[in-house]
Amino acid sequence: MKLSVLDLVPVRKDQSSADALAATLSLAKVADELGFERYWLAEHHNMPAVGSTNPPVLISLVAGATERIRVGSGGVMLPNHAPLVVAEQFSLLEAAFPGRIDLGIGRAPGTDPVTSWALRHGAGGVTDDAVNRFPEYLDNIVAMMAPEGVGLMAGGRQHVLHATPAAASVAELWLLGSSDYSARLAAEKGLAYVFAHHFAGNATDTKAMIELYRSRFQPSELLSEPKTFLTVNASVAETAEEADRRALPQLLTMLKLRTGQPLTAQPSIDEAEKTEIPEAHQGLVDTMRGRWIIGSAAYAKARLAGMADEYGVDEVMVNPVGSAYEGTDPRTAPAREETLRLLAG
Repeated sequence: MKLSVLDLVPVRKDQSSADALAATLSLAKVADELGFERYWLAEHHNMPAVGSTNPPVLISLVAGATERIRVGSGGVMLPNHAPLVVAEQFSLLEAAFPGRIDLGIGRAPGTDPVTSWALRHGAGGVTDDAVNRFPEYLDNIVAMMAPEGVGLMAGGRQHVLHATPAAASVAELWLLGSSDYSARLAAEKGLAYVFAHHFAGNATDTKAMIELYRSRFQPSELLSEPKTFLTVNASVAETAEEADRRALPQLLTMLKLRTGQPLTAQPSIDEAEKTEIPEAHQGLVDTMRGRWIIGSAAYAKARLAGMADEYGVDEVMVNPVGSAYEGTDPRTAPAREETLRLLAG
């Protein structure tokens, strides 16, 4: 079973953005050295605890700091961007790091409504109906990244658009989703697909989405057969108790997100343990804890193997969610690195 990494570039209360980026680069190097398959960076905006605002920039930094691991977006939220811009960015990344770039594309805004408006309208370049035109935009990116480019009629003449002047290879394209819409679209277009089990899925939903994708898959020039993997949040330590302590700050952050509370930077483990969880919210925390992989290396490996077998995948992408104790070097994320080391060991 192959293991991969999802990174939201978490920002703790003791960290600046520069610190969080330094911790991410250190984590990526660990993943590269340990033989992980790929390293994906998410797109979220205007969130105090999340630093992954611009996947192409982060991919460039991570790919430049690593040697062999595939690096990609998990994902680019396409309605926020003009398709040509995305095609150009990832064609350049693929040219710089051939055979190592993944373009994961999603449909969600990745932010709140006000920030979404600023992304789509404040800077211009994206239409009001961008969400409805998602399938069309997806086709445009595929065509624009192809070495032969795509023809565009304007002023009675055909103009050929190239994402990059002389492509020798193309980034691997993935469609991401948390509903049946993306599963159906990926199957229809013959694309690789990932369901967001790490935040949206329970066992029934995830299995249904993967089966829907596989049953409806139509081979394409990009892919001859279905290709998918599983995503999961994980905190792994020498003991189950320590793994649970490290996961608590992220559980509290997700609780705030799910219950509409004001978001803050991620608390330390020390601060999180002093936080009282309202009785009305304890069930939600327990549900999330049960879906995540939190425990010792032996327990985590057994859970991962069991999930891979249940969903019929040979790859699992882990989001290492462990926070840090007060006094930890802010440019490091030792709990997240240990999760990777213990899973690979």
